[in-house]
Amino acid sequence: MTISANHEAPDEAPAMPGDGALAESLLKFGISVEDYMLPARHQIQMVTPDGVLVPLGEQGTQPGHEYPLPDDSELLAAYEQLVIGRRVNDQNSALVRQGRMAVYPSSHGQEACQVAAALCIADGDWMFPTYRDSVAIMARGIDPVQVMTLFRGDWHGGYNPHERNVGIQSTPLTTQLLHGVGVAHAAKLRGEKTVVLAMCGDGATSEGDFHEALNFAAVFKLPVIFFVQNNKYAISVPLAQQSAAPSLAHKAVGYGMPGERVDGNDLVALLAVLGRAVKLAREGSGPLLVEAHTYRMQAHTNADDATRYREDSEVAEWQAKDPLTRMKTYLTGKGVLSSEDETRIAGRAEAVAAQLRQGLGEDVTVDPQDLFRHVFSSPTPQLEKQSAMLADELAREEAAQ
Repeated sequence: MTISANHEAPDEAPAMPGDGALAESLLKFGISVEDYMLPARHQIQMVTPDGVLVPLGEQGTQPGHEYPLPDDSELLAAYEQLVIGRRVNDQNSALVRQGRMAVYPSSHGQEACQVAAALCIADGDWMFPTYRDSVAIMARGIDPVQVMTLFRGDWHGGYNPHERNVGIQSTPLTTQLLHGVGVAHAAKLRGEKTVVLAMCGDGATSEGDFHEALNFAAVFKLPVIFFVQNNKYAISVPLAQQSAAPSLAHKAVGYGMPGERVDGNDLVALLAVLGRAVKLAREGSGPLLVEAHTYRMQAHTNADDATRYREDSEVAEWQAKDPLTRMKTYLTGKGVLSSEDETRIAGRAEAVAAQLRQGLGEDVTVDPQDLFRHVFSSPTPQLEKQSAMLADELAREEAAQ
């Protein structure tokens, strides 16, 4: 379901790694390998920014890029998470201003990507998020206060990764992709059907770890979905100064995996595209790359001044494409979202915000020795020396008071 044109293939297309297995998986969807490997010329979009379903006759007929419409119950549940995500972003930004958190990288405007990422994978699958993916982690079922522990400056990531199969949020760019590939490789060696969703931004695609992760995943045909949230800026560097590729999705074919582009503010299209990607990966088709076109409405973090590198008119253009407004308009028009639903969803979102205010408003007892206790199972001589030095310094300060 997209607007795009057919790709012309050479007389003798080169064989692709694992063509047989990939073709067998794609056959269940009526798709050929050649049609699926290259991304559609235009991004996949099912619902316009005005909240109107794209007419079937205008969605294009290019084989390999048609997607079924998710059912109404799935969309209503996703919308609920979308509303909660927006409330979480706004609440956390307020907590930073109140001094309850050291920093917060808001995903305001990107919540559709976050929600779809969490909902497209099964309980036994793994997610490897970035520092901006807090909403996705909460939608996965992690306690909101635990998710925010990292940003209040604590020594640990806040939650147990094995509780919901969610890696700790990664501050260094792209390292989480390698972790995700490692988990997928281990799962495949054990004969498990685990799928890994590895998330990153457009800036991460310029990192060496991005190349290593995609190359390894493709060579070993691992069940990894590389989900790139292209929000147009790597802090202040625009995409045009990072990559000369036609799109970030086009990078996939160079590694021997399919790539797809989707409207990252269209929650309906995101659920459809990521849902099929997960199904294909689980059935053995290997890794896939999905590029979502979205926008970071607010600054990179509270320490950033976005007005130094982008115009207000650009932000206003993307505000008109707000994923929350779009989804609300669409569901209301379909008669799926009632006023009672809106009241219930708003109440749940406010309850999460209250939970964050209470949890992050409580003072935490800090033990400086925790910095050394949990680095290695058996402390190294260097750590023991540093721990003793700190203990001595703290004891002298206490004695002097």
